Amino acid sequence: MGGAVVDDEPSDVKAPDGGWGWAVLAGGFVITGFSYAFPKAVSVFFKELIREFGVGYSDCAWISSILLAMLYGTGPLCSVLVNKFGCRPVMMVGGLFASLGMILASLATSIIHIYICTGVITGLGLALNFQPSLIMLNRYFSEKRPLANGLSAAGSPVALCCLSPLGQVLQYHYGWRGGFLILGGLLLNCCACGALMRPLVGPKKTQDQAVGEAGKKNKPKKKLLDFSVFKDRGFIIYAIAASIMVLGLFVPPVFVVSYAKEMGNEDTKSALLLTILGFIDIFARPTCGLIAGIKWVRPRCVYLFSFAILFNGITDVISSQATDYPGLVVFCIFFGLSYGMVGALQFEVLMAIVGTKKFSSALGLVLLMEAIAVLVGPPGAGRLLDATHNYMYVFLLAGCEVILASIVICMGNFLCIKKKPDEPEAHLENGAPAEREKLNSLLEAEGGDMYCYKELHLNDNIHLGLFEGHRTENE
Repeated sequence: MGGAVVDDEPSDVKAPDGGWGWAVLAGGFVITGFSYAFPKAVSVFFKELIREFGVGYSDCAWISSILLAMLYGTGPLCSVLVNKFGCRPVMMVGGLFASLGMILASLATSIIHIYICTGVITGLGLALNFQPSLIMLNRYFSEKRPLANGLSAAGSPVALCCLSPLGQVLQYHYGWRGGFLILGGLLLNCCACGALMRPLVGPKKTQDQAVGEAGKKNKPKKKLLDFSVFKDRGFIIYAIAASIMVLGLFVPPVFVVSYAKEMGNEDTKSALLLTILGFIDIFARPTCGLIAGIKWVRPRCVYLFSFAILFNGITDVISSQATDYPGLVVFCIFFGLSYGMVGALQFEVLMAIVGTKKFSSALGLVLLMEAIAVLVGPPGAGRLLDATHNYMYVFLLAGCEVILASIVICMGNFLCIKKKPDEPEAHLENGAPAEREKLNSLLEAEGGDMYCYKELHLNDNIHLGLFEGHRTENE
């Protein structure tokens, strides 16, 4: 029997919202930290690599770019593997790949060797850990899911604050080769995190009934990559908005240190800006998760996400007028706050749109679309800087792209995803269940398919969760 059957969330099992879920959350925290912070932490070794191989900074920068491209671009591959073998084995193998890549890179004799080992192999390993950890988090948390997403996302700034200084210490004591070797050993912790991803198992009575029914009828074959998510208008709007957002979202952190140096500030003082940004980010993510979990806010989470994107874009536009170091400090404070809000909400909103069963495929396809934007965004901003020699235009461009994304997701959701007047209502007032008769009639009208209901109530993920539970009860 394939791993997908074992790892599927049983239809009659409610998310525990705690218990072993906290161990899953701890594993997700570590995995998110490694996935997002590692491409930035590797940049600590660039000076040594330039001296060792006689290459330029732009050549070394490709290491981080390839890492990020693998993290995002292999989304569909991760979805297929998770749907076929399950989250736990995919993460265990991914941890081995991530570690192996860094260990092999410590033996590198050329920069191409490092591209392949650190960029491709380690990047693939991190991708095989990141996506399954989000899927498992979605399965273990429902009511507390916004908070769980916020806490898990906080792993990124925490790891960045730890891995960058650690990389400097390792380089000082052991050189870049020893540093790569030790970091490779550190990445084996991904295997331990993967071991925490225990599949949810249904009640024994239900399993016995399922075995009995299996002989009577053939179960439909599971799709390894479900492209039916593209029939969901909510998913299409989200994917387009997320791709536009990523074009400008990562630009300011890449250029803010250089911006400060251009103003005449020393290297240490300029690098402190990223520390300030990361420190604010640490607290912004779980705080935003708490706010998103409030009963009145959660049904409108997509609009909170739109506000977070808009906040981030406006911060970029205003910061383009900064003329001194204190102005950049204020920018990093507000950017860290808005960036943390976006990080805490982006996958929560996607989970609410597509639901648990399609989340694996939806996440993989969205990450693939974002991969293209990740490769285009920062290099495009760099070309603009080369042409104008003015950081103001770089920050203005990034801000306008992010603001456009907020408009797309807000207006698209408001105008395209709404209930038709002649269709039955199934409102949940502050999380309270709707009338059972209305839900039953809607269920019968849709033949057990919840797509129409989800599309009508895209903004209310509490509606979606309770409807799923009600449908199972009737089955």
